[in-house]
Amino acid sequence: MENFIYTLVQLVHNFGAVAVAGSPVVALWFGRENKIALHKLTWLMALGWVAQGASGIGFAVTSYTMKGALPEVEGVALTALALKVGCTLIGVVLAGFYLMTGSRWSAMNQLRMWKLMVIMTLTALTAAAVLRWYL
Repeated sequence: MENFIYTLVQLVHNFGAVAVAGSPVVALWFGRENKIALHKLTWLMALGWVAQGASGIGFAVTSYTMKGALPEVEGVALTALALKVGCTLIGVVLAGFYLMTGSRWSAMNQLRMWKLMVIMTLTALTAAAVLRWYL
């Protein structure tokens, strides 16, 4: 049962990662002139960041429920986890802010936001690889 639950959480985590990684790249490559596409990609990105956060919490809850303790995270792994959490929080807030006000942003600021999302995605994915190495 434990492996099944971890698999479900990992499935959500993987789809979140695809949404977080794919949406800003697609926005930069294809969608900068299409406001409707940008709006949809922003929703996809926001949902991806939420999925990342929720599934991260899901990993912790599953570990605590099934094993009676959280994994020991220290040193490099703790730094990697902090980076992932930070990217997730910033991603959710920035995507939400963009959904509410992005239509009034200059083209340059919109471009900066999408580039920032690519950087945060690369940071979070790199941190995830490091975290996986230590856990």
